[in-house]
Amino acid sequence: MTLWRTTPDLEQINAAQKNTIGELLDIRFEAFDDESLTASMVVDHRTHQPFGLLHGGASVVLAESVGSTASYQCLDKSKFYCVGLEINANHLRGVRSGRVTAVAKAIHIGRTTHVWDIRLSDDSGKTSCVSRLTMAIVPLGEQPPSR
Repeated sequence: MTLWRTTPDLEQINAAQKNTIGELLDIRFEAFDDESLTASMVVDHRTHQPFGLLHGGASVVLAESVGSTASYQCLDKSKFYCVGLEINANHLRGVRSGRVTAVAKAIHIGRTTHVWDIRLSDDSGKTSCVSRLTMAIVPLGEQPPSR
């Protein structure tokens, strides 16, 4: 059984990156299956910290991008939207070039929150970051919870 309420349309999701941080960091949504959504991001001068390594904040941008997009695909969009409530990240390995790939898998899909496990890996498949994202599910017309 699939996780998705709406089958992810990768072309549409990628088009929505225009004029956002996703476009700036070259985030590309690449694949999905019944349980996960995958995106990647460039590792170059746009995403480096001063020592030439992938900036931890850039990893978090990728993690939140793929997790929040996955969450949105689980919603009845005529009734709800979602916003990030909390994210954490453990940076395990430095990456200097190429692309990092993030795979988001649901831990919990509830009525008011979704929780995602997001694993980032380098081009050789080595894990570089482990992140957990909690999304608030908000009825249309209501304000998101205060942070």
